[in-house]
Amino acid sequence: MKILYIQYTNPAGYPPLQQSSCILALDGWEVLFLGTKALGTDALCFPPHPNITVQLMPYCSSGWRQKLHYLQFCLWVLIETLRWQPRWVYASDLLSCPVALLLSFLPGVNVIYHEHDSPNDTSSSFFIRFCLTTRRWLASKAKMCILPNQQRFEQFALETNASSKLLCVWNCPTQAEAIAKRSFTQSDNLQILYHGSIVPSRLPTAVLKALVMLPDNVKLRVIGYDTVGHQNYTQQLRDIAEQLGIGKQVEFLGAMPRYELLQKSLDCDIGLAFMPISSEDINLQRMVGASNKPFDYLACGLTLLVSDLPDWKQMYVEPGYGLACNPEDPESIAAALKWYLEHPVEMREMGDRGRQCILEKWNYETQFEVVKNQMNKISLK
Repeated sequence: MKILYIQYTNPAGYPPLQQSSCILALDGWEVLFLGTKALGTDALCFPPHPNITVQLMPYCSSGWRQKLHYLQFCLWVLIETLRWQPRWVYASDLLSCPVALLLSFLPGVNVIYHEHDSPNDTSSSFFIRFCLTTRRWLASKAKMCILPNQQRFEQFALETNASSKLLCVWNCPTQAEAIAKRSFTQSDNLQILYHGSIVPSRLPTAVLKALVMLPDNVKLRVIGYDTVGHQNYTQQLRDIAEQLGIGKQVEFLGAMPRYELLQKSLDCDIGLAFMPISSEDINLQRMVGASNKPFDYLACGLTLLVSDLPDWKQMYVEPGYGLACNPEDPESIAAALKWYLEHPVEMREMGDRGRQCILEKWNYETQFEVVKNQMNKISLK
């Protein structure tokens, strides 16, 4: 069996694509990724696997050249599909919808559409409106449509009338990534971890201001990359840390492959998974299940510090996996971190409780099982 993943960006920036492709590859599927490089993500890559091949076009910045670049990408995908003849095509972003829709008309090709980020821009340009139209048509042609959050699931159903084909699959890690229970060494440090795209909405400057209110044995490790919209934000955070006199307490490691990221998480204690208290971005409003950060932290035995939002508290705080605070208030952040500093045993119990939950139910093997079963059933017809 062959499956072709297409995405007009770097697929290694999306853990669910790595998880699903590895699950299929272990079952004997041949997997081919066709994507593009993206700003700041050159260090991101999939672990080597004999059944998985990744091919990326060079990155192209916005402008008229990008339009040609996009047309070249679509032509490349079409030619490779005709040449390689996959049984399945797995499209996973809005910009892949036009070419995925075209591929859905090829004999013997079945399409899955996995939408990681719901479109916010609905009318600014002819091209975006065109992509949204093909998204709606693709939803009716695809064998399955996957959404990572229940609210996005419901919104997608309203926008596309494709409710009978929809599946909600959370962005969980695999069971293999939920490492065995850690043996803690005695340390006076409290190590906080943030990983992912480094943007103000996820890593606000209030975190640095909170460190000023705490002992200097509370440290922050940041692993990730700047985005197109915030290309100098990491440097801004470095400058602010120096101005506040906490430069030695903050460590910026840059982007790295997922398997290295998880290894670097093992000597940390707390994972930051912040969302803005209020936002007009529908993705930031609907991130429970869609955000892989809290799941990744728990897989490594870290406890959580999340935003004081009802759905986040219900998901992570009430079961005892972490605490909540106001991510825009340094005093609120500092108070939560101080509690962890004063309760190390309870903190570690929270992290191990979450790791056990990953092993038992919040893992991608469990989440993806219904998709894999459907694919096998359709393939046998």
